[in-house]
Amino acid sequence: MSLIHIILTIVIVVLAGSALVVMYRFIKGPALPDRVTAFDLITTIIIAIIVVFSILWESTNFLDVALVLSLIAFLGAMSFAFYLTKRKK
Repeated sequence: MSLIHIILTIVIVVLAGSALVVMYRFIKGPALPDRVTAFDLITTIIIAIIVVFSILWESTNFLDVALVLSLIAFLGAMSFAFYLTKRKK
């Protein structure tokens, strides 16, 4: 196993650990904005894990999946921001 594979494996483990910490905030979060922010961060971590797997497996097909997931996450964040602005009026 080469050094790059070892480093990328460590990166995946660290990202998975951070996803667990963010999942705690998603479950425990006292308010709706906390939960939505945690969900957005989990989506970002999943995108990062997909990109690292794409590098490990030397396949560009997963980059398309990461791109589509990032667009969906962006639209979700924007729709939630729109909801918050309308809710306060």
